[in-house]
Amino acid sequence: MVDILASMKALSLFAACVLSTASYPAIPSDKSTPVQQRLAVKGSNAVSVGWNTYQKLAQPCVEYGTSTTSLTSKQCSISSVTYPTSRTYSNAVTLTGLTPATTYYYKIVSTNSSVEHFLSPRVPGDNTPFSINAIIDLGVYGADGFTIQGDQTKRDIIPTIDPSLNHTTIDRLARTVDDYEFIIHPGDLAYADDWFEKPKNLLDGKNAYEAILEQFYTQLAPIAGRKPYMASPGNHEVACQEIPVLTLACPEGQKNFTDFMNRFGQTMPSSFASTSANQAAKVNANKAAALAKPPFWFSFEYGMVHVAMIDTETDFANAPDQPGGSSGHLNASPFGTANQQLDWLAADLASVDRTITPWLIVGGHRPWYTTKGSSPCDSCQKAFEPLLYKYGVDLAIFGHVHNSQRFLPVNNGVADPAKLNNPKAPMYIVAGGAGNIEGLSSVGGNYSTNVFAYADDFSYASVSFQSANNLKVEFIRSSTGDVLDSSVLYKKHDQQFVVQ
Repeated sequence: MVDILASMKALSLFAACVLSTASYPAIPSDKSTPVQQRLAVKGSNAVSVGWNTYQKLAQPCVEYGTSTTSLTSKQCSISSVTYPTSRTYSNAVTLTGLTPATTYYYKIVSTNSSVEHFLSPRVPGDNTPFSINAIIDLGVYGADGFTIQGDQTKRDIIPTIDPSLNHTTIDRLARTVDDYEFIIHPGDLAYADDWFEKPKNLLDGKNAYEAILEQFYTQLAPIAGRKPYMASPGNHEVACQEIPVLTLACPEGQKNFTDFMNRFGQTMPSSFASTSANQAAKVNANKAAALAKPPFWFSFEYGMVHVAMIDTETDFANAPDQPGGSSGHLNASPFGTANQQLDWLAADLASVDRTITPWLIVGGHRPWYTTKGSSPCDSCQKAFEPLLYKYGVDLAIFGHVHNSQRFLPVNNGVADPAKLNNPKAPMYIVAGGAGNIEGLSSVGGNYSTNVFAYADDFSYASVSFQSANNLKVEFIRSSTGDVLDSSVLYKKHDQQFVVQ
């Protein structure tokens, strides 16, 4: 009898798989309708607008202006790209000549689109205090991802947020939308390569992968279409599967960061031209701009901060996801020439004039400082840490580990004796607890320089640039908005160019 029941259950599961189809969003009747909108800081006076459509656009265009009723400027491009397994085309247009720190209204040109708005970037050297959020390892919510039971009531903070997203990180970003100016997301968006976690997808992996991407970027659009969303790659962007033997069977279009490149390749910036009067800084900034490879590694400046986004997956010795890498031979090809990323990072960090942008932040995916519930990325540390210390990086932000952690300023495993009072070493944080199908990671045993770790609920990091000398880092519980940990880093920033 037990064998019969087991066979019946297996047959029922198989039948469910056969009858199921990937959970694609409905295609709008007007296929030029913009979906999955996303913004990015593109230059000192520029913002890129990215979106997807269910048909190729001959000329993607965006109208914009400083009033909802006066969208007097217009920019167009010919950037409308796709790949073999995708149902959509990624479009990108750059809006230029923006007045700094000004609210602009924009409308993607279509017979079925609405007017949205954003704050244009602050110019380098603007010392107005502002905050950003670090959102990492955020996955799709719902039938193909994680689920949360909670309040399902509607509210009108950002009306297009699906009420089923209440109590998620996206919901908290909507509720606090006026409190931050942009978001950095260094890796692991959507978790489309985890499609096999749901039995309904087992016989339709190719479409399930694409369906998750469509769902996730639709869920994210109300935030990413209002705030610049600065993304760099993680391991879940590589391919349709993380298991090496199955990665080889991924269809064309679902290997080697293809969707990530299509989606963000034209929206992320290359390194900015230097605003310093120092000739060496200008030379280094020009060198960095030539070596940058967005969306994998790039930098930008905003007010009093210079942000460098790095690729911890490929393009350095023993990088985890490239052929022969430590993560299981995902065979992601290098995206630059030998040493290009590290040469870029050295030039970029050397170009930072602290009299203009006193704060220097690096964002990447895999951490090399983490509590003992997970493994550090030793090859990442060997490649990047010497440069972060040499050029006086103030804060390094990572994810990959699905929880929140804060460390004392540290270099080569040794805590800086100054702690948070003008240290030479960078302060490291992990902000990987935003929520995804894989759940949260146990904190495990403590690491010597760790001062905060949290894995009880979904959370993210808020970084506030209070002045040229004070930077506040807070970890926020997504479901309630409670501050779980708060610290203030003090830096004198009394050197124009830091070389240690």
